[in-house]
Amino acid sequence: ATGVSLSFVFGVAAVVLFGWAGGLVAVVAAPAVGQLLDRRSAVRVAYNTSVHGLSAGAGGLLIAPVRGDGVGRLVAQVALCALGQHVVNTILVSGVVSASSGRRLPTLLRANVRATALPFALMASAALMLVVLWQRSPILSAALVGPLLAIALYQRSTHRALSAMRLALTDPLTGLGNHRHFHERLRDELQDARRDGRRLTLCLVDIDDFKLVNDRFGHPAGDRVLAEVAARLRQGGESFRLGGDEFALILAGASEDSAARTARSIVERIAAVELEVVGSVTVSAGLASTEPARGDQGDLIRRADGALYTAKQNGKNSVRLAAPELGLGALRRLGEAVDNRVRRRAAASLAAAVDEREASVPGNSLRVGELAARIAVRLGVEPDEVELVWLAGSLHDLGKLAIPEEILRKRDPLTPEERSAVEGHAKVGSSMLADAAAEPIARWVRHHHERWDGSGYPDGILAGEIPLGARILFVADAYQAMTSSRPYRAALTPREALTELRRCAGTQFDPEIVSALADEVGLAARRADA
Repeated sequence: ATGVSLSFVFGVAAVVLFGWAGGLVAVVAAPAVGQLLDRRSAVRVAYNTSVHGLSAGAGGLLIAPVRGDGVGRLVAQVALCALGQHVVNTILVSGVVSASSGRRLPTLLRANVRATALPFALMASAALMLVVLWQRSPILSAALVGPLLAIALYQRSTHRALSAMRLALTDPLTGLGNHRHFHERLRDELQDARRDGRRLTLCLVDIDDFKLVNDRFGHPAGDRVLAEVAARLRQGGESFRLGGDEFALILAGASEDSAARTARSIVERIAAVELEVVGSVTVSAGLASTEPARGDQGDLIRRADGALYTAKQNGKNSVRLAAPELGLGALRRLGEAVDNRVRRRAAASLAAAVDEREASVPGNSLRVGELAARIAVRLGVEPDEVELVWLAGSLHDLGKLAIPEEILRKRDPLTPEERSAVEGHAKVGSSMLADAAAEPIARWVRHHHERWDGSGYPDGILAGEIPLGARILFVADAYQAMTSSRPYRAALTPREALTELRRCAGTQFDPEIVSALADEVGLAARRADA
């Protein structure tokens, strides 16, 4: 901007010629007057004046130790003063932009240094010429007025062009970046993430039932809702309005858990706001992360959009995480494979990812699959269907890939929101499997927490309404959970676990399947003793 560059020239020259105090007056007074004449806001004038003052102070401190006479001293003083002002100016401006936009400070610092290093160096040379001319004769320094005015006019036109570019990248209603700016920034952040080997998380946000707001209260009320939502999103990170009621946040460098906390905080803050006329509104959010040094822009957006769709389908006013990138490949192999060995390898890969995320005993999911298959054999299920039962048992908790690790590993009691997220894993896992064309496995996974008496979830169906495969999974999963150690309790013995299952047969569990499990466990025990 014009004021910054010209004040830099006069500020450096004044500090070198008249000392820190004289330089401070020059560097503060000149731009302040200019900005007031341009009718800029008092807050902006105060901020810019403070930046100029601190920059001049830094320059004065750096040149204080420089002693001697001649041109060498002048060059050293101008160079040090210019460097001090440049560094302080860059840090302060980048810090404010980072705090207001959510962009990463290191990224902004690199970009600002690249953009301003050469202009500041040229201005430093102009300051050196001004100092030399002033020392020869103050009248001679007037010779620089013409070149400096030419620079000022050029920078004014450049500033206006940049302002027009910013407007072209800004949504006029919310002040957030628009659809075009989002894609440009996401591309740049992905490139930075690959170069630095760090994670990047994309959060897509959608206002729940926004069409009803417009239909019921009118578009002016809808615009107020959009503005309020945008204000809360801006607090969470670099935010964009993609169009309509769709928004996005780019969370660069954030871990998956940190990004999930940010998204939940935004969802909760928006739900807590009471808007005039409209009342409260809610939003849903979908998160997708790239692995360090990896990530495709289109794939990242598709996965975040899929997670957002899942959040919408599972009650809204919630946050969902997309499956990890490695899991997507295994899911595709699972859906496409004809050979059982290929399907088993894909299932084992997914099961291992679930166990690692939940910090459970390695192989836990596969053991549920093995036990479920043995129960199915004892019940007389056809061999082809037994294989499907094994796959479903191994993948019964697949939906937990979309739940933050901090919730899955939490030892304290879950909040109602956290419990809702955990209970949603059956529907999420079912959706993931359905997308991979893995039926009837998807249906069994959806219903593997339904209870015999109808008190289970997600659909509350009972007895024979529950698919046989799901009833088998429920019993196998419960037995495996009871006979496995947890941080908060010791494992039960097989006898103790069977006693508990028999006690709950007819309410939670299918009595016939509990009986089949007891026979299978008894057979396994006899074989072990033999």
